[in-house]
Amino acid sequence: MIRRATPADIPALVQLVHDLAEYEKASDECTLTEAQLETALFGPEPALYAHVAESDQGVVGCAIWFLNFSTWKGVHGIYLEDLYVKPDARGRGLGKSLLATLARDAVEQGYARVDWSVLTWNTPSIDFYESIGAQHQHEWTGYRLAGAALARLATHADD
Repeated sequence: MIRRATPADIPALVQLVHDLAEYEKASDECTLTEAQLETALFGPEPALYAHVAESDQGVVGCAIWFLNFSTWKGVHGIYLEDLYVKPDARGRGLGKSLLATLARDAVEQGYARVDWSVLTWNTPSIDFYESIGAQHQHEWTGYRLAGAALARLATHADD
């Protein structure tokens, strides 16, 4: 079953995010806490959304996302930050169901698209995404400004 996350799902969601970070070989970079996620999802001005995949084992997967905006199309879209299904729950179509739910929400809301990133070495996920019709954006290269570089550039905001 796929459903919107509730506050009761916060511990499971945090664990799934940490599990995903471990899978992506970056567990040392993941510092998400239950308090942070609860505020982001259910605080006074939520800017983050989540769906969970639930089985008889409880919450076994999630899609955590936020709205982006296409200036070219003039409408919002969904940016999928995290999609993860526990290894022992894979192969049952839960990942596809989570993505299908986001696609349905995007269509119902008139959003232009659903975007996400995948690590170049993650061929099982790439194969899955391509099997459902997702297209690799070869002409785009992602960039990130964080940590010391972010702080350094911030000092030039009033230049």
